Amino acid sequence: MKYKFLFVVQGEGRGHFTQAIAVAEVLTEAGHEISAVLVGSGTNREIPDFVRARIPSPFIKFESPNFITDINSRSIRLGKSVWNTLHRFKHYQKSMKQISETISSYAPDMVINFYEPIVGLSKKWHGWKTPLVAIAHQYVYLHPEFKFPVGAGMLEQFYIRLYTKLTALGANALLALSFYPFSKAYHKNIRIAPPLLRAAIRKQESYEGNHYLIYLVNAGYIESVIEWHKKHPQIMIHCFTDSKMVRGNWQVSEGLTFHSLDDTRFLGYMSSAKGIMTTAGFETVCEAMYLAKPVLMVPVEGHFEQWCNARDGAKAGAGIYASAFDLNPLIKLTDSQKQNSMSFIQWADQAKEILFDFILSSLEKKKSMLANILYMEIKKDQETATGIQSMV
Repeated sequence: MKYKFLFVVQGEGRGHFTQAIAVAEVLTEAGHEISAVLVGSGTNREIPDFVRARIPSPFIKFESPNFITDINSRSIRLGKSVWNTLHRFKHYQKSMKQISETISSYAPDMVINFYEPIVGLSKKWHGWKTPLVAIAHQYVYLHPEFKFPVGAGMLEQFYIRLYTKLTALGANALLALSFYPFSKAYHKNIRIAPPLLRAAIRKQESYEGNHYLIYLVNAGYIESVIEWHKKHPQIMIHCFTDSKMVRGNWQVSEGLTFHSLDDTRFLGYMSSAKGIMTTAGFETVCEAMYLAKPVLMVPVEGHFEQWCNARDGAKAGAGIYASAFDLNPLIKLTDSQKQNSMSFIQWADQAKEILFDFILSSLEKKKSMLANILYMEIKKDQETATGIQSMV
């Protein structure tokens, strides 16, 4: 049987987009349909061209909460982010209605949510009945086997779990993507799974070229990259960012080039890089691990999730982490250490099978539940009709 799916994606960074692309590849290859892709983001974010190219479905943007950064676009201001969310709640109510109307229009068999907080609120507010599942790395935080890194504040743990539960609101099941397997793959409605990597990753030949690759989310770090390179002009760097400062290619010098986001080119530069520096996004770290590339993880200031990712990634063998931008530790790492990623590759290669089982079993459970409800309603109607006839 062929099914129709509707995606809802949190549009901050490239991580949730690449997960959506990976799921779309698996589902469309099996003959299923992606009816539409709803993207939640702040008013200034644009949907990257590479995402539209990889999922040939209608894209619909709606306003959603997003992090507020400082004036230099370097660190996250949590208090301002919360205030802005509360201040713009009426706009998010319109988004909830837009989501509900879109689902009603496309009538999918299932909605798949990639960590967007408005979806569950829309389901609760407007009462749509379409089966809903959610996929994200952050759902590992809700599994009792996951332990936050040493030094993680209790308040930060509380808030990240609270926000993650908000994104899971109304979901029948959660797929929690992890760097490594857990001893208990199932906990309540949570299923632990490998990272969802695009098919192109598995086809890519990995070799060591003469450059280092950097991925930046916040534009404030661009200046740091330029300043570091001025002191080390002999080191060749390619840097990808979604900053509006970069459109296409921006060659600062012979050894430093900035690129706007493009998944194919990014993967090409990753496969031939000596090492990767990233702001600790889960997907980028996993892609580097699959290609056996050492990683230096530098979390965005004030971004607790990336702070956790950096330490969890190091625990999984991805590489090292630091609190400030400096390529020197990565250069030392690549000169002294070759990554052994075989166990991670074996784990990641199970993703497709687990994903299918997760989605199809969720659909079958929902169909079974609906069939039982329908059966009970029919039985109730029959009993009522019998009672009326006996009274006559």
